[in-house]
Amino acid sequence: MNLETSYLGLSLRTPFVVGSSPFCDRIALARRLEEAGAGALVMRSLFEEQIHPPPRRVSLGLPGLCGSEEFPEFADYQLAPESYVRHLADLKAAVSIPVIASLNGARPGAWTDFARRIERAGADAIELNLYRVVTDVSLAADQVETEMLETVGLIAGVVDIPVAVKLSPFHTCLAQLAVALELAGASGVVVFNRFYQPDVDTKEIGVQPMLRLSDPEEILLRLRWLAILSPKLRGSLAATGGFHTADDVIKALLTGADVVQLVSVLLRHGPAVLPTLLTGLQEWMGGHGYDAIDDFRGLLNLCGCRDASAFERANYLRTLQSWKG
Repeated sequence: MNLETSYLGLSLRTPFVVGSSPFCDRIALARRLEEAGAGALVMRSLFEEQIHPPPRRVSLGLPGLCGSEEFPEFADYQLAPESYVRHLADLKAAVSIPVIASLNGARPGAWTDFARRIERAGADAIELNLYRVVTDVSLAADQVETEMLETVGLIAGVVDIPVAVKLSPFHTCLAQLAVALELAGASGVVVFNRFYQPDVDTKEIGVQPMLRLSDPEEILLRLRWLAILSPKLRGSLAATGGFHTADDVIKALLTGADVVQLVSVLLRHGPAVLPTLLTGLQEWMGGHGYDAIDDFRGLLNLCGCRDASAFERANYLRTLQSWKG
């Protein structure tokens, strides 16, 4: 049974990609993931602020709650820029599957030149994580997206390896933005970035950072946009956020994903969960008479729908009317 897939022009032996996470920090663990069946590895992110540091303290004018926010000290980051490049080279020498570097930034700037060093270190591709929560009420939506497109163009313009863009779902016209990202030079889109929502500590009266692993219910948003985007894009599509079972992965492939990135399920269960997911995918394919992933990829996307907007609206109305009380 053929589980091969193509992602960003790279040939992967399976559609299971280890998403950006601490898993690549240790060579031995990366090898275990490769042996367990991973098709590719995404390194943890190198941040814009590490390459061109911002001011140490940013005043927010909210004394008592969050009057100032401090960026991490350099020592607090897991990998500094120089060690990131060295570790990438070591990782490439240790595994035979593709290694994708990750850059995390919010705005255009000279930090994008670091992509050249990542390429020279041997990265097979770059995943650009455009993590940004816009709080400036004077900043228009089109300006935000223009800056995103400029950032993608800067990075894609200085490297020959493919660039994937990891997006959030919070855009007015996500489909149009995804197409524009391709025109700017992106070879693929990753849906979606998970925003980490802080909580409020009522005892200490402050903001409390929260890190929660993904939940399987999160895949519904991803499946919807995979189905919408896959007929529209020429490049690759990756799904990430909430995929914990073989059935979850099958749904992503049916709606048009080329690969599925796994993080939380691996954090919970370790590399040993990968063979279980692979077996589940193979058994489902065999039970439905599929010999290769390409035989069923995208069968449930909106390609055959004459009016996708009308379909979405009709589905919304049907769903509401199905509740009988």
